[in-house]
Amino acid sequence: MIMDKYLYRRLKEYGSSDYYPFHMPAHKRNTELFNIENAVKIDITEIDGFDDLNHAEGILKELQDEMASLFRSSNAYILVNGSTAGILAAIGACTNHGDSILIARNCHKAVYHAVYLNRLNPIYVYPQFNSEFMLSEGIYPQNVEELLITFKNIKAIVITSPTYEGVSSDIREISKIAHRFQVPLIVDEAHGAHMGFHQYFPENAIDCGADIIIHSLHKTLPSLTQTALLHVNGSLVDRHRISRYLTYYQSSSPSYVLMAGVSQCMELLKNRGDELFSLYVEKLKDLRSELSQLKWLQLLAHGRLDSKHSFDYDKSKLVICSKTQGSFIYKKLLHEYHLQMEMATSDYVLGMTSICDREAGFCRLKEALRTIDVLVKEKLGAYDRDSDDFKLEPAHVAFNPYEAMHRKTQSIPMMSSEGRISAEYAYLYPPGVPFLVPGEEINHQVLKLIAGYMNLGLEIRGLSDSTLKTIKVTSL
Repeated sequence: MIMDKYLYRRLKEYGSSDYYPFHMPAHKRNTELFNIENAVKIDITEIDGFDDLNHAEGILKELQDEMASLFRSSNAYILVNGSTAGILAAIGACTNHGDSILIARNCHKAVYHAVYLNRLNPIYVYPQFNSEFMLSEGIYPQNVEELLITFKNIKAIVITSPTYEGVSSDIREISKIAHRFQVPLIVDEAHGAHMGFHQYFPENAIDCGADIIIHSLHKTLPSLTQTALLHVNGSLVDRHRISRYLTYYQSSSPSYVLMAGVSQCMELLKNRGDELFSLYVEKLKDLRSELSQLKWLQLLAHGRLDSKHSFDYDKSKLVICSKTQGSFIYKKLLHEYHLQMEMATSDYVLGMTSICDREAGFCRLKEALRTIDVLVKEKLGAYDRDSDDFKLEPAHVAFNPYEAMHRKTQSIPMMSSEGRISAEYAYLYPPGVPFLVPGEEINHQVLKLIAGYMNLGLEIRGLSDSTLKTIKVTSL
């Protein structure tokens, strides 16, 4: 397909093509269910009668109240700077400079940015690693409890649930533990805004008692990219501080087009949510059932992952696994079948689904994967590697990220950096979860991770040297 060099025209051209989206945003370009017409005509600023998001008292306050009612939270705040703004505001509102914060080590980079901005001291709880599928699973509640007992000055807890691949931790139990210690639990539920609208999916963190919950509406519900919600429950969180921090991290001129998308999403869920989710779940069950019949490709969570551990799994995510063949599957689906998946790793391809998916898209995916299933059989074993090389192990934390990034630094050869303290982040994007954080000692496992990712052709971001020959470390 010939692509225009100008963004708007290229987007129009792509939108008219036959490429089918198994990626966010969840409206899936389905204008029959979700549509914002005449965007230019409704693109306004804070004029009379249309309220002010940073001081909502009228129509926007009513919309936020309706969203809180729909999601069963005490308070809901519209986010137009994405879940990132919500994460930054939530952590800022619950901590003060120099505090300690307990965070899941597989949190999104936005959590680490909040740790940096607030000069916090991170204490990490590590997720379980599934060596068969090469992905992080959930957080065990008992590990959270042990760290709360050991470290008496923890002021907040941050957990990502569900993960990018759909693994959900036991938030109900973690909430109970956090509240026994009078510590607020913040759940990055960006990928779980749809949870709670049908029992086929895991419980959402609101119903499980978390104190702050962040939802990316656009990831799994029909809304425009960059729209999200921050929910607050209970009495451990100061609402005034939340509101204040949101003004720091959100635009003073929020897009009314984006907020109209939130409104459209709310109306659709309120008026047709039960109907649409029932139809969606039936289609999804049929799709997963058929894909489970593949011989060489394996659909994650079809009786495998969630039978090993107590973690729940969001079956709206299609994680199609085949050892070492993720990139091959992704490229085949994209170039030969015009199916755009969300992402690929060395071992799996991730597809995202929603209530806006159409039967034709599901059928195209089924047919494509049946063909690829045969091709994968011939390629298996072409690349051998030790799965332990890709496991993230606890690292010694010498400084918090703020201290590390404000010390004198020097660039040294990457392969000679073992034992030194990193002054940079390193992560794969997506999903944007750092495997190296400023202030951490660079251990042998991190260097094996970098070498392994490079061998697999995966893109490592965050480091100033894109060739990965050097890395910035703190000066001795």
